[in-house]
Amino acid sequence: MDAEQLRSVQAPLKARYRERPDAALVTLRARGRVGEGVSCRIETGKALVVAGLHPATGGSGQAACSGDMLLEALVACAGVTLNAVATALGIALRDAAIEAAGDLDFRGTLGLAKDVPVGLQNIRLKFTLDTDASEEQLAALLRLTERYCVVFQTLAHPPGIAVSIGRALV
Repeated sequence: MDAEQLRSVQAPLKARYRERPDAALVTLRARGRVGEGVSCRIETGKALVVAGLHPATGGSGQAACSGDMLLEALVACAGVTLNAVATALGIALRDAAIEAAGDLDFRGTLGLAKDVPVGLQNIRLKFTLDTDASEEQLAALLRLTERYCVVFQTLAHPPGIAVSIGRALV
């Protein structure tokens, strides 16, 4: 896809959302069911993923770790956004690798130290690009990728989260 094709695909959507801002609001959903052992089966719409405990908390390493999945979601979103922004700006990427790393102190999630936060404490996102783009173009590419990456922005500016519990209907 080139910049013109991307614009032609997005133009009618942008026009619709300008005319009807409510049409731009879409609720994304994820569903899962508790599985065997200490696991959760996630329905992604494309495949079934079984998430389980990380080996550092007693897991076998056979199931996906939700912390890894969070970083994978960041890499996926940042990669797609980078590619779209590069396309829109006319920046040719011969290749691009995206890496995310996050530090997690498992004493927090295991309840061993109340002063240790539960969750990732530091996340690093790195792009390695093979391109002839100028430093100015690369700065714009990075700035716009950060700005428009949904997962990056969600992590950088956490939304409010509502949690509820209910009982299955019998």
